[in-house]
Amino acid sequence: MARTGPRPQPTRVEHLHTTLTDCPECGRPLRPVYCNRRSVSTLTDVVRLILHIRRCHHSDCSRWLKPYRPEQEARYALPQHEFGLDVIALVGSLRHAEHRSIPEIHQQLVARGLVVCERTVTNLLERYDELLAVTLTDNRRLQRLLAGQGRILLAIDGLQPDVGHEVLWVLRDCLSGEVLLARSLLSGRQQDLVTLLQEVKDGLTIPIQGVVSDGQHSIRKAVAEALPGVPHQLCHFHYLREAAKPIYEADRNAKKELKKHVRGVRPIERKLEDRTDPEAEVIRGYCDAIRSAVTDDGRPPLEAPGLKLQERLSDIAASLERVAEKRELPRELQRVKKLVDKGLKATATLWPALVLVYGWVWKAAHILGDKGASNAQQARRQLGGLLGALTCRAESAGRLAGAVRKFIKVTRSYWAGLFHYYDVADLPRTNNDLEQYFGRHRYHERRCSGRKCASPGLVLRGEARLLAAAATRQRRYSAEELSQADEGQRQQLQERLESRRLRRVNRYRFRRDPKAYLLNLEEKLLQSTLLS
Repeated sequence: MARTGPRPQPTRVEHLHTTLTDCPECGRPLRPVYCNRRSVSTLTDVVRLILHIRRCHHSDCSRWLKPYRPEQEARYALPQHEFGLDVIALVGSLRHAEHRSIPEIHQQLVARGLVVCERTVTNLLERYDELLAVTLTDNRRLQRLLAGQGRILLAIDGLQPDVGHEVLWVLRDCLSGEVLLARSLLSGRQQDLVTLLQEVKDGLTIPIQGVVSDGQHSIRKAVAEALPGVPHQLCHFHYLREAAKPIYEADRNAKKELKKHVRGVRPIERKLEDRTDPEAEVIRGYCDAIRSAVTDDGRPPLEAPGLKLQERLSDIAASLERVAEKRELPRELQRVKKLVDKGLKATATLWPALVLVYGWVWKAAHILGDKGASNAQQARRQLGGLLGALTCRAESAGRLAGAVRKFIKVTRSYWAGLFHYYDVADLPRTNNDLEQYFGRHRYHERRCSGRKCASPGLVLRGEARLLAAAATRQRRYSAEELSQADEGQRQQLQERLESRRLRRVNRYRFRRDPKAYLLNLEEKLLQSTLLS
C-alpha cells in the first residue's frame, strides 16, 4: 500500500559545496548561482541538504551554463530519491543475507522510525541490486582482482526458468569466481553470444586462456568466432547426460514396470496398524525397505534408478529366502515375498541389456574421470577404443542398440572439446560450478519468498539480482561502497531492466484482456499513420 502520512520534517541541515571552483573544460572560475534543497531519510535522522550549484558563464566553453552539483551529494542518496544509501544497504542485507521477505523488511524499517511503504521497499531493493551489480562488474575493479592471476578461464552458461522467454547468460571466471558479465537476451543465438564474449574480451586486458561450457552448438560457434585458438572444454557432465539419455530413459521405463508389481505393500501395512508385537515390527521393516527402494530415484547420467531398484529388491528377496529356509514365514511376509518375486520375474528380461550398456557408460565416465587417463593422448586412445568396441557390439545390446548408436554419435560430436583440460592447467572438466551458482541463488531466493520454482524475475532482473545476492551472502556492503557505483552505468542498467519489465507487463495485459490489448495497438498504429 502507498504511504498515507506526510513526509517527516528534517531534523538537521547540511550545506554541500562543490570541490571544483574552476571549470574542468576551460579552467576559468565557476560562479555560484543558486541553491537546491532536498530531504533525505537515513537510518538515524532526516537531513535537509542545501546544495550550492555552480555554473560556467563563458559562452565559448563547451560546459557553458551547465550546472555543477556538489560531489558529496552522491554519498547521501541517489538522484531523485527520498531515502539514503544506508537505508538501501540495509534493505539489501536483510533480503540477501538474512533472507527476509518484503513485509518483514518493511516492519524492520518502520521499527527504526522510517516512514515508508511496502512498495518503496521493493524499489529500494531493486536499487541495491543495480548499485552492487554495477560495482562488481566495473572493469577497473575486475582488472585489479584478476591481474594477479594473469589469465582468465571463462565459464559460460544460460538460465531460462520460463520456456519461450528470455535467457540470462552469465560469464564467470573459474579461477576467482568473479562474474565478468551477466546479460538477459531473448535467446542464445550465435551472434548474440559473440557480442557478449567480445565485450568481456575488450573490457579486460587479461588474456582468456580457456573456456568451459555445455555442448550447445551456438556456444561452440560463438567461442570459435570470438575467441579463435582458445581451448574450449565441453562439460563432461553434460556430454554424458546427453549421450546416455536414451539409456537412462530405458532404465526408468524398466523401473516403472518393476514398481507396478510391488504396489501391494500398502494393504499389508494397513493390516499391521494395530499390532505392536515383534513379528509385526519385522514385517513393517521389510515393507519400509521396499518403500525406500521404490522411492529412491537416481540422477542422470551415471545413477541408474531401475538397476538400483532391481538390485535392492533382489537383496530383499534373498533375505526372505534365507529366513524361509530356517522357519516358516508369517502370512504377511509370504505376500511380500510373492510380490517381490513376481516383479523380478516379470522384468527379468529387461536387466541384462541395461547392465551391459550402463557398464559402457560407466567405462566412459571412468576414462574421463580423475582416476582415469593421465594425459590427453591416453584419454583419446582409451575412449576411441571404447567407441570402436561399441560400434562392433552395438547389436548385442538388443533393444538398446539404438541407444548405443546414439551414445556413439554424441561422443563423436563432443570429441574435439573433451580433452582440453589435460593441456590447460586448472581448466575444469565440467561446468557444474556455474550450474551450482544458479542453484544456490534459487535456493536462497526460495528461503526469502517461499516460491518453489524460480521466479520470472530471476531472468527479468537477473543481471543485477544474481550478482548482488551472491555477493551479499559473502559479506555485507556499506553505503560508502554503494556510493562508488558509476551513476551513468546504473541508469543504463536500470533502463535495460525497465524495458524488459514493460514487455513482460504487455504480455500480462494481453492474457488478461486480448481484445482490449489488440484494440489499443490498432489505435496506436492508426495514430502514428496520421501523424506521419
